[in-house]
Formats: sequence, C-alpha cells, structure tokens
Amino acid sequence: MPRRVLLPALAALSATMLLAGCGEGPGPAASASSASSSATSPATSSATSAVPSVGTAPAARSADAEPTGSSGAGEPAPSFPGDSSPDTAAGSADALVTVTGIRTGRHDGFDRVVLEADGTGTPGWDVRWVDGASSQGRGEPLEVAGDAVLQVTVTGAGYPYDTGVEEFSGANPLPGQGTANVTEVVFDATFEGTTVAFVGARAESPFRVYLLQDPVRVVVEVADAG
Repeated sequence: MPRRVLLPALAALSATMLLAGCGEGPGPAASASSASSSATSPATSSATSAVPSVGTAPAARSADAEPTGSSGAGEPAPSFPGDSSPDTAAGSADALVTVTGIRTGRHDGFDRVVLEADGTGTPGWDVRWVDGASSQGRGEPLEVAGDAVLQVTVTGAGYPYDTGVEEFSGANPLPGQGTANVTEVVFDATFEGTTVAFVGARAESPFRVYLLQDPVRVVVEVADAG
C-alpha cells in the first residue's frame, strides 16, 4: 500500500518540475528587451510593428499607438512604404465630421501630421503635392513655409453647426514639433464638404496616409528629404 501512494506522488512532482522548466512567461532576456523597446519609443507615440500600406485603414488603436516605423535598437530603419503620388480614399457613406485638432511629431525617418476629427462616420481624404497653397472658395494664395507644399483634403467634412463639434482653433500656422522635413501646417477650414490643411516641407518626398479610430484620425507621414 505505501508503494502505491509514493509512485503517484513522485510522478506529480516530476510533472511540476517539467512544467516549470517550459513555462510561457518571458525570461530575463525577453523582459530586458521589452524594457529597452519601451524606453526608446518616441514620447508622442508607442512603438508597434504594424505598418499600414498606403491608403489603407489599420485596425483601431489607442490615441497614441500609431506605428512609428522604428525597427528596434541596433537595426536600420525599414524603407518607407510610400511614394510621392497622390493618395485618395473614400469616407463612409454617412461621413459628417469636423476636424478638432492637429498635431505634428518626429519619428525615425519621417515626420507625422495628425488631423483628429469628431462627428458621424469616417472621413476620406485626398493628399498630394501641389505647386502652391490657396484658400478654398476664395482662391486667395496662402503662405506656407518651406520649398514644397503637401495639400491634405479631408472629405466627408461638415461645418460645426451641422456636426455639433467645435472646429480646430489652435495655432495657425502650427509649427512642426521637432520635425526634420515638415516646417508647419496651415489650416484652411471647411468648405462644401471638405476641410483642407497645407503641410509645408523642406522638400517633396514620399508620404503615406491612413485612418485610425477611437478617436478618428487621418494620419499623414512624410519621409525625410533624400
């Protein structure tokens, strides 16, 4: 009888030791790597490996979780997955949004411009390099610092009295925050279903555009000048 009790106990002890040796939790090396990645992420954004293709809308992320394009410590940054040709995307059928905020930031190999919006549905966009900036409706020329101008048109836009959302009223022009290529952003308000902002740059370069949710953001990333 005692022998029958001892054998199951030994078997259980062996199984426990085996599971401890094959646990799924991160070891010291993995933890150190994770801490290093967190410490080197840009202050304005959390690093992520997902990089969207041009003109696509990635899955929703938190407000500061846009992809940074950083490849990790000690490794060269990946090539910028964009080009200099116009980028357009349609909004949802019920889109009626107002741009509420604009911000800029610096990341590894590119600058970022974010246009945050609120309202109904999701906006579309038309983003392209233009010879110069001019105001919607009036056609008056606008001064934009830099040697190149990227026109960002948000479609599916509505006036504040239609959306019930207060429109962006911050610094205009908005200077680049530590940016390398982007000089400033000039906001041109809303006219007949579109809202336009002009991004000044030191040189034309590849760019990419995508949509993020919660809150809704049209994100424009401009590569460093070659």
